[in-house]
Amino acid sequence: MLVTQIAETSSKARRRIYLDGQFAFVLYRGELDQFHIEEGQELSEESYRRIMTQILPKRAKLRSMSLLQSRDYTRKQLEDKLKQGDYPQVCIEEALAYVESYGYIDDRRYARDFIGYQIQFKSRRRIEADLMRRGIAKDLIRETFAELGSMGVEQDESEMIRALLEKKKYCADTAAPQEKQRMYGYLCRKGFSQETVMKALS
Repeated sequence: MLVTQIAETSSKARRRIYLDGQFAFVLYRGELDQFHIEEGQELSEESYRRIMTQILPKRAKLRSMSLLQSRDYTRKQLEDKLKQGDYPQVCIEEALAYVESYGYIDDRRYARDFIGYQIQFKSRRRIEADLMRRGIAKDLIRETFAELGSMGVEQDESEMIRALLEKKKYCADTAAPQEKQRMYGYLCRKGFSQETVMKALS
């Protein structure tokens, strides 16, 4: 494999390595010396193997653990973070499998905790949309809602809307058509169903 380019990164200590014209990985400057990596020179199969099976997987695992110390992540969120670090996909998958094996990431647990916290403040549609943006599968979200429902954790969207209308000082008896339309759009954007919103506004 020919080292065709060594490019700078935003960090003075790291370099982007291109092999045979394709981006391969990021290494620290000291590692370039360790593996004798220079532009226009061949990278040995043994050095490539060590980088891809020892250096980078270990680094991706450590990065994952460091991220998880500060907050919980879904699998997709953590994968995206590692991609931002320019780790090869094979190393990302190994790191994800590692933290999953210890239960450090668990999409079902994440969904359960997220729904349990948000269910009193957000509509079901908004919660579903938020979780899907975080990479949680729709089927898993539905299963989690059902699981929590069986435990007595449920929503009363009519009551939630009533509280929002009260906060906005909305009165159905005196509200002008323009105010009703504005409030209708506000509640729909929050994910409440049109039927429930219309009933509350009237």
